[in-house]
Order: sequence, then C-alpha cells, then structure tokens
Amino acid sequence: MIQEMPEFLKEMILKQYGEEISKKIINGYKTKRYVTLRVNTIKAEIEDIKKVLDCSGIIYEEVPWFKEAIIVKNVREDEIKKLDIYEKGQIYLQSLSSMIPPIILDAKQGENILDMAAAPGGKTTQIAAITNNKAMITACEKNKIRAERLKYNLQKQGVGCVNVMIEDARKLDDFFSFDKILLDAPCSGSGTDSVFNKNFAEELIDRSVNFQKQLLTKALKILKPGKEMVYSTCSILQNENEEVLKEVLKKFNAEIVEIENLEISNIPLLPTTLKGTICICPTDLFEGFFVAKVKKREKREPAPN
Repeated sequence: MIQEMPEFLKEMILKQYGEEISKKIINGYKTKRYVTLRVNTIKAEIEDIKKVLDCSGIIYEEVPWFKEAIIVKNVREDEIKKLDIYEKGQIYLQSLSSMIPPIILDAKQGENILDMAAAPGGKTTQIAAITNNKAMITACEKNKIRAERLKYNLQKQGVGCVNVMIEDARKLDDFFSFDKILLDAPCSGSGTDSVFNKNFAEELIDRSVNFQKQLLTKALKILKPGKEMVYSTCSILQNENEEVLKEVLKKFNAEIVEIENLEISNIPLLPTTLKGTICICPTDLFEGFFVAKVKKREKREPAPN
C-alpha cells in the first residue's frame, strides 16, 4: 500500500462531489474501520451469538437497520477468528456496506435467484440465510480458485440451496430466466482503501466500466419481465454507477425503483444523480458503496415520458 491516493482520483472525486464532501470521503478512506460481522441464522440464533461475545469479553453494538449485523468495538478480525462460532460458520465477517445489496434484493423462499459475481460468498450466503435456505440460488464465479473459496464458504455456512457455476456470467445462455438477480459488479474499489494501492489506475476504472455494462446487459436479458434485480459496486464514481445504469437501461424496458425495505437514516449517504439509488460514504463503519434496484417492466408497460 502507498500513503497517498492518486491525483487523478482526487480530481475525479472533487469534480463529482465538490470540496466539502470530497474531504469527508478522503478522511473516510483513511479511517480504520471497525470489524463487523453477520450472524448466520441458518446455523445460529442471534441471542446465542451475543452471549458468546459477552462471555468472550467482546464489546459490540447492534445495527438498527439489520438485526443480524454486529459492530465489534474492541478487537480485530484475528481475535474473532479464534472463536468457535467463527470456526463453525455461525458468524460471517462481512462489511456493513456489503450486507445492504442482499437486503435490498428482498429474496423470497422458492424464488429462482442468480448471484452473478458471487465469490467469496458473503452476499450469496446472506441471501440463503434470508430465504431460510429455501430459495434456488445460482452463484457464478469465473475464476476457479475463487470458486473453490466460494464453495468452501457455502459449506461452512451450512448453505444447501446454491448451485455454483464456474462461468463468466457475461456468457450465460440467454435461455436462462430468473426471478431475482444480484449483480454486485467487479469494480475499481474506489469506495475502499484500495485507492491507496499502487495498482489503482485510470485503466482499472475503464476496464471495470466495460465489464459492468456487459454484465448488466446480460442480467437484464435473463431477468423475468416484471421482476427486480440489484446492481451494486464498491465504487463511489458516477462512471461506474449512474452512468453504467443510464447507458444500459435505455436499451431495455427497465427502470430504477425506489429502495423501500432499508432504513437509511443511520447510513451516511453521498449525493447521487439518479433518483432512487444510494451511494454510501466511506467512514469508520462503512465502505463506499453504490446500490440501485432495477425493475424489468412487463412488455405491455409503456416507458415513462
């Protein structure tokens, strides 16, 4: 890691957000984030996990918008990994921001769901837990090593409703058809401290944008009419978020819909240029993250003027 973020990124953020918000974002990058975890309700009860944390001398806070989420206040990940509840897959170390897309997806038991870029499996296992292991989830991962990590996490978390496909989701057959799709798209990571990495470059953003457009196009082809999907990234840049949505959605009979099943009053939000989308500011609790819910209209529904 290097100590300074690249100048081109500072300029992009300043142009997009203005000076005052840019300072907040850059301070957020540099702030050490608290460890956060999700109780895996497939294997454990929330109150039982809290008792274990109490007995272990771990100080924690609950999260008002998601009862399965816990903020650890006094230890780092290494200490959590020593606990039996971690070894047994009763908890999953996961950032608060990354818990938000599966909540917004609002998956139901019996639905046929696609996770397009699933590894290492935090969101996949969360969807399985939300549906009480009773949905039909297809999890795509094109990288074999990452796919093995995904399978390991699914098994450890007691997930039995997921079929892993070692496949580039862009190449999925158009004959597939899903009730819900989560596209947590590969991105530059501009919402995270990876901006301090020496490999963070403008070329990475450009490559990400192309990949995101292709994945979103595929998602909208294979999402059933009348159904909804979630598009998310750990980027705070418009060209990976709003601009990708604007370009791809105009080719489909689809629209952004308001996010209604998340209490956002306790979440630090950045301004966005598309109504109904949310962008989270990096802080000591959150990574920078963008989330949008998209509905594919029934063919008979006219597009708004």
